[in-house]
Amino acid sequence: MVRSCEQGIPDWVYVGTLLLFIHFHSVTVRAAALKQDTALDSGATVLNHSMSLVQRMETLLAMGNGSDVTLRVQTINTDEVKVIQAHSLVLTLQSDVFEELLLTRNNSAVLLRETPDCAAVFDKFVRYLYCGDISLRLDQAISLHKLASKYHVWGLQQGLTQYMTQHLSSDSPTGHVVGWYSYALQIGDMALRDSCLQYLSWNLSSVLQSGEWGSISEDLLLSLLQRSDLILQSELELYEAVEAWISQNQPVSATVESALRAVRYGMIPPQHLFRLQKHSPLMLKYYESIRDLLYLAFQFHSASPIQLAKYFDVNCSIFTPRNYLSSSWGSPWVINNPTRDDRSFSFQTQLGPSGHDSSKRVTWNALFSPRWLPLSSRSTYTELGAMQPTRTEGGRPRIIITPATSSPDFAGVSFQKTVIVMARQQGKVVVRHVYNFHQSTEEAGDFLIDADLQRRSSDYLIDSSLYLHIVIKPLYHTLLVARK
Repeated sequence: MVRSCEQGIPDWVYVGTLLLFIHFHSVTVRAAALKQDTALDSGATVLNHSMSLVQRMETLLAMGNGSDVTLRVQTINTDEVKVIQAHSLVLTLQSDVFEELLLTRNNSAVLLRETPDCAAVFDKFVRYLYCGDISLRLDQAISLHKLASKYHVWGLQQGLTQYMTQHLSSDSPTGHVVGWYSYALQIGDMALRDSCLQYLSWNLSSVLQSGEWGSISEDLLLSLLQRSDLILQSELELYEAVEAWISQNQPVSATVESALRAVRYGMIPPQHLFRLQKHSPLMLKYYESIRDLLYLAFQFHSASPIQLAKYFDVNCSIFTPRNYLSSSWGSPWVINNPTRDDRSFSFQTQLGPSGHDSSKRVTWNALFSPRWLPLSSRSTYTELGAMQPTRTEGGRPRIIITPATSSPDFAGVSFQKTVIVMARQQGKVVVRHVYNFHQSTEEAGDFLIDADLQRRSSDYLIDSSLYLHIVIKPLYHTLLVARK
């Protein structure tokens, strides 16, 4: 047992013994893990006192016993200096950057210059080097990530990246996802960048209502506006949000024009377009910049899509819907106790976004089964024409979406089906997953393939229920005829 310094053992012996124990413990831990099964089979018992060791290390840092290096952490552009008594063996074991700094020092003190945000959490960072754990808030993640990257503490860096990916939905006073996106872009962490961008795209309606929306950069705004997988109530909601962002940030005219031209006016009903032309200060000011788009949108709403397709490319973005949650485009579906049995559900959508089709409806049938075999393994249709599910313990969740009827109006239109799965994360309901499949396919092949619906605490369930929203996106096709 290691005795305390008060019992006559010098500090350097106490520290050295403790650190050598840590060193040999880390060297042998992999071998011990490999032999664990054999040891347990032979009747051996493992005694784990690692928490006691961590507590001793934390006390060692706090008291500064046996310290042989002083870290002077100066906040850049200030006279503020934070002094930390540390141990070179611990620092060099954890960081090759510290090892180099300590080898080239002239005395027992090492001066470190850090930005204010990093200096504020430097004591947390050093404590991690001693104890291997850390407590942090959302607003401290970037600062600690910077320190972990700067000093090559790769385990902490990876842990913080994972923390940020898992806490995108957490509540914060001013929002944090936009800041994390910008930071990921700055350091070249494409995985974190894509996670942030996906979260913003899939939960755009809630982002638009938050204070975070006004803080996004011009590049991020334009990047979002190009995406077809945005989930929000309507294109009108997006236009109004763009107008609010421009009013708050006052960007240059070129940015305003780029943002306005990325709005999909064909997806806004004509009555709302007329109102915007009369009452939107932004549209009045930049009308000439988007006149051609508005003219095309009104043509789209007034003419038959089949006629329009003879003269215009209807495959461009202005005629491509995003994932709209309003009732014209789909319906929510809450499935209570989803593992119990099969469920069916019917809903209606507008045939297409064109005003010409606004009075036409398509009825859809949705069928959910918690354990259903693939199409090729199902039994055939019965005499009544109803599909009979083949249930099996080896099956997995399936969802089938088909039109209840066919119509000549379907000519020139195909339907992309989107199933949105909601979940509760950090107390907030957010989009957990999005599945897309085409009209020619009855189901999403990977639907809930990794979901465990048996557990009440499943990440895919809210209060033991599966929360879905089905979106039907009509897409028009350009006809192969000579243009006049």
